[in-house]
Amino acid sequence: MTKENKKLNEQIVQSIPKQFLWGAASAAYQVEGGFEADGKVASIWDEWTKIPGKTFEGTNGDVATDHYHRYKEDVALMKEMGLKTYRFSISWTRILDGDKVNKKGLEFYHNLMDALIENGIEPMVTLYHWDLPKRYQDQYGGWLSRDVIEDFLVYAKLCFDEFHTKVKYWIVMNEPNIFTHQGYILGVHPPGHKDQMNEFLRSYHHTALVHAKTVALYKNGDYQEGMIGSSIALTPGYSRSEDPKDLLATQRYLDLNFYWFTDVYYKGTYPSWAWEYYTQAGFIDFEINEEDAELLKSAAKLTDFIGINYYQSTTLADNPIEGGVGVKMFNTDGKKRDFEESGIPGLYKNVENPNVTYTNWNWVVDPNGLTHTLKLLNETYGLPIVISENGLGAFDSVVDGKVHDDYRIDFIAKHLVAIGEAIEQGVNVLAYCVWSFTDLLSWLNGYQKRYGVVYVDFDDIALPRLRKDSFYWYQDLIKEWENK
Repeated sequence: MTKENKKLNEQIVQSIPKQFLWGAASAAYQVEGGFEADGKVASIWDEWTKIPGKTFEGTNGDVATDHYHRYKEDVALMKEMGLKTYRFSISWTRILDGDKVNKKGLEFYHNLMDALIENGIEPMVTLYHWDLPKRYQDQYGGWLSRDVIEDFLVYAKLCFDEFHTKVKYWIVMNEPNIFTHQGYILGVHPPGHKDQMNEFLRSYHHTALVHAKTVALYKNGDYQEGMIGSSIALTPGYSRSEDPKDLLATQRYLDLNFYWFTDVYYKGTYPSWAWEYYTQAGFIDFEINEEDAELLKSAAKLTDFIGINYYQSTTLADNPIEGGVGVKMFNTDGKKRDFEESGIPGLYKNVENPNVTYTNWNWVVDPNGLTHTLKLLNETYGLPIVISENGLGAFDSVVDGKVHDDYRIDFIAKHLVAIGEAIEQGVNVLAYCVWSFTDLLSWLNGYQKRYGVVYVDFDDIALPRLRKDSFYWYQDLIKEWENK
């Protein structure tokens, strides 16, 4: 361990309080495999990844890391590393086919949870991590229809009824802002609609109603007391300068890309300027009736924590209508390129930040942005926070049977220091889940973009696991924290 890493570890250990949940995360479609095993039916991602050109080199989650058959091996590694919590998602299509319950699917999750609990690891369950049943997309357009709300509640009730004695931490939605934006604006996630702002806003609104009704269902049900929230991907923005135009652009970005997503979940209302802007532009094609308004506000008061997935920040500047830049597709091949500005003409644009570094996928590395985000959320909503994802996607190599990923250790350590600084300033952070535990299918990026602290050799049919240097570092850090 370098002197710098030793110093960072000391800072982390001293700032992170007892009862903190050191964790790692995954998602069903990205790790489980077994896509047709034991009665599982098709999700929208089972279909999407089979369409030529939709993912990097046509990769899919049919096998993934085969966690469905190898969860005991993976849990043993989690225990070895010292994890206090493991965040994973339940596959809706593994446990329900319409209204038909799949007992084999339920058995898998019971077995996984039992294995975790037996090894002293808290199950942290995500109900929705993007794998909508294909049948609902075909029947009524999935998230575009209010029909999805009642179907989701049937699924959520089944999960609560089955698992409430084993799960203390529930995450209703994972990154609803990402799957709706990429599904209806960029068109790179299912259902592949492009530049449909009305559909993006309507589908996101339906996720908020699902969150609210699911929270109410849990809180008003006869369930063992636990905590429930949702996880939103948040990218804070800084102004490029003190120029009033840049400052205004930054505020507009935050209203449309930060508070639009968080306010409706955690206040029950949308930010007024953003609502007015979208309304005048003709993008709002849904109504919020009195019952919906009351539901959103009451559920915001019932929600126990804010879940956030933090990877990067952005820098904002004025973007004139004439000659302004529009939305651009993000890097999915890992071939680092010159920074490309992106934005909305007349509102804002994302510009290069000379004070940070960028990954091979052109993602900003900015630990200070996490401290800033945590303080902002605390000041605005005053709720405990679960960091449900944070990690570094990179090209990893096996050299003499080892993976030396010092870059990942540095990334995680500096973000944990940033968390500690927020905690010392009064933010209540309950948990940190590194993304991810094992390498996994990185959606559009395939298997080449590796996030795990455990390496998986996807070229070997046996899918052997290999502990990376980051595995041992995280293990030692948790031990240091336990012994402080």
